[in-house]
Amino acid sequence: MSVYTLYHNPRCSKSRQTKQLLEDNGITPEVVLYLEDSPSADTLRDLLAKLGISPRQLLRKGEAEYKERGLADDSLSDEVLIQAMVEAPKLIERPIVVKGDQAVLGRPPESVLALID
Repeated sequence: MSVYTLYHNPRCSKSRQTKQLLEDNGITPEVVLYLEDSPSADTLRDLLAKLGISPRQLLRKGEAEYKERGLADDSLSDEVLIQAMVEAPKLIERPIVVKGDQAVLGRPPESVLALID
């Protein structure tokens, strides 16, 4: 069986629903509490590649840090955005489920079903 990793925030209902959906399908994911253990820039680059999205697409635009850091500025480089997520992991959209070289955002939670064999 493949290993699944869940970048999880237990306070987020979508994250909890995604975890439950995995468990309901017989999958016990490796849980990464990314707010407590912030992913490195390299880890974020790897996740972005697996998700097939840009750093801007992974940002939570409703967070206070987004506005405070001026992240809406389109001239900011991908590296600046990645560094902002390293420094303030709350900015990272969640949940993220990884299986091998694929990943999906659990928004909606049912999107993770695409990763299940």
